[in-house]
Amino acid sequence: MIELKLGEAHLGLLPALGGSLAFWRLRGRDLLVPTADPNLVAQKNTPVAGYPLLPFSNRIANGAFSFEGIPYQLAHNFVSEPHAIHGNGWERSWEVAQHDAERAILYLDHDPAKGNDAAQWPFAYRAVLSFVLHREGLDVEILLANRDTRAQPLGMGFHPFFARSDDMTLQFGARGMWQNGPDMLPTTLQPYEGKEFFDKAKLVGATRLDNCFAGWDGKATIGYPSAGYDLTIEADTAFSHLVVFTAPEKPFVAVEAVTNMNNAINHPEILENGLHVLAPGERISGVIRYRITEQRG
Repeated sequence: MIELKLGEAHLGLLPALGGSLAFWRLRGRDLLVPTADPNLVAQKNTPVAGYPLLPFSNRIANGAFSFEGIPYQLAHNFVSEPHAIHGNGWERSWEVAQHDAERAILYLDHDPAKGNDAAQWPFAYRAVLSFVLHREGLDVEILLANRDTRAQPLGMGFHPFFARSDDMTLQFGARGMWQNGPDMLPTTLQPYEGKEFFDKAKLVGATRLDNCFAGWDGKATIGYPSAGYDLTIEADTAFSHLVVFTAPEKPFVAVEAVTNMNNAINHPEILENGLHVLAPGERISGVIRYRITEQRG
């Protein structure tokens, strides 16, 4: 584990376990909830507090897609569903490029010609993760570069497990929410309006969601009134979608800044699906900023 410390802020990183976060604490308070998901076999049932989503976010239907006329089949990597989920960055061991007390830079080189890596993703890429700890926040920068000899479709995001509380609130703006079918894949884009949405700060409470929001405005605020603080998320424009997962029985709420809609690679007809097609040598990057604001003196 790599540990970063600055003032009363403390961050733990697990490079060998998918470039994951082990914890993020401020003034002894756990801002994230380390969570073990047995469905994510490569995480070896180890609790993690967050992990990168790349080279795509969320689901690819049955792990199958076509790109430039060539069909591909990805390996099954999530026990309870038939879909490929969250890319393969979380399945791999990352290298440490550098780190000091306040910053760590990790990288991953994926080469489909090695071992069974083509079943994880059929194109070569390099990913770089940069974590910068602040006294009242955290920056996560993600970079993806196409290291293949052909174009490839890429997406990225970050999956944090925010601590749930009884009075937790959520607020963000978006253009619409993708409704899911029984297979948890998007079907129709519902306008972002109505009492079930979070255009104004609303109690998370008994809400049950596992949905992607399109046209996200790049900012979300999570409120903890009884604990006396707000946690804001601000992301660069590359992250045009937001995935929200909340279930009342879980101790966390996932609010994930991502580039692409779920199953984007199988929806080329949707112009704003968020997928980036990069030529050889091209790259995409973006920063997600998490900040704490104390509501008490």
